[in-house]
Amino acid sequence: MASADRDGEVDVLRYAQCWEDADVLLAALDVRPGDTCLAIGSAGDNALALLAADPRRVIVVDRSPAQIACLELRVAAYRCLTHGELLELVGSAPSTRRAALYGRCRAALSEPARRFWDARPGAVADGVGSAGRFERYLALFRQRILPAVHQQRVVRTMLRGRPREARLRFHAQAWDGWRWRLAFRLFFSRAVLGTLGRDHSTFAHVHGAVAERLLARTRHALTELDPADNPYLQWICAGRHLTALPLALRPERFDVIRGRLDRLEWHCCTLDAWLARTAARSLQRCNLSDVFEYQSPSEYEGTLARLADAVTPGGRLVYWNLFAERHRPPRLGERLRPLVDLASALHHRDRAFFYGDLVVEEVLA
Repeated sequence: MASADRDGEVDVLRYAQCWEDADVLLAALDVRPGDTCLAIGSAGDNALALLAADPRRVIVVDRSPAQIACLELRVAAYRCLTHGELLELVGSAPSTRRAALYGRCRAALSEPARRFWDARPGAVADGVGSAGRFERYLALFRQRILPAVHQQRVVRTMLRGRPREARLRFHAQAWDGWRWRLAFRLFFSRAVLGTLGRDHSTFAHVHGAVAERLLARTRHALTELDPADNPYLQWICAGRHLTALPLALRPERFDVIRGRLDRLEWHCCTLDAWLARTAARSLQRCNLSDVFEYQSPSEYEGTLARLADAVTPGGRLVYWNLFAERHRPPRLGERLRPLVDLASALHHRDRAFFYGDLVVEEVLA
């Protein structure tokens, strides 16, 4: 998810993990060796995942110094730690030595990033992947709400892999009761989500029921997708990764990403500010997270036009809609071509299941 920090809130770490499925992202972008990619920073996982596709350069933009500090610590961990130690520091694996692991990464950080993480020893001790506001919101759901609805053995059973028909039966018979639906609708209501998980301003351009849409998407994740293969669902329900990891954290990707870290650069600024000073036709692939969720329709159209100027013909833009609907406006019809079939197929298997839509658009001219 993209950062939506307002003035005075830029030191708030909103996301300590990327909550977009990197496998879907790479399939949608179709990065080619030698491409220059632009990525919204968020926690940095998906910018690092892009390196696995062998681009020439990955440019990361985020307006929040806290999110940049999160990215910097990820990069330092790849440089300074083994793969198993990286999983411990993030919180994917249990650990009693995260402070020491952070100490080994500390010298590789910039001074602002060191100050940020030095001031948060508790966040380091808990696993830096738990440190964001959104992750704390999910932890509240896991620790307070979920146990009031389902016993731990039921949650463990849900997270085990099984065929689709067995998942459907389990969901109908053991999971989808009135307590589950009531608790879910209350906790993921616009009021609670805006207060504890995101920010009320992120709903400025959103209409309609929020919780009902999330409940339907959650059912999809529990039945149509396999929870045993879903690192995002596992973190939400167990607080760590049990049997699946996001792309950037998989052991077979570790050395590849570490060997390409010098292709990564980051800038603490808004997307529009960076686009204002970048050369035309200098990009090939853009991971835009859900950045348009926070913009009005007119702001979105302006940013999209500037992106079309910056990307070479044949390049791609990928972004997610959470609640606000954003698609190529008619006035850009001669410049952008929606890849609807590809986006629909990828959205169906998107394990970061709460997004309402995935958008893939090709730059024409």
